[in-house]
Amino acid sequence: MTIASFVAMTIFLAVLAFVCIYRAYIGPTAADRVVSINVITTKVTVLIALIAVITDQYMFIDVALIYAMMGFIATLAVSKYIEKGKLY
Repeated sequence: MTIASFVAMTIFLAVLAFVCIYRAYIGPTAADRVVSINVITTKVTVLIALIAVITDQYMFIDVALIYAMMGFIATLAVSKYIEKGKLY
């Protein structure tokens, strides 16, 4: 794959992330907002991985993995808060 295709994928994912931001803003329920923020986290993780491939600096893969784990933990915490009203 060429650099132009990686850049095109990056731009496409960034546009889709902004669509998810709009969905998080207008989401009628808290669950809709949590799902859209989770999708944004996934898209940002893929963007970081694409940047790692484009720049040949593969330490960004570690950053992407840590970001994905933090997003997963945050999603669990917010879901538990929505369900029970407290985190503990």
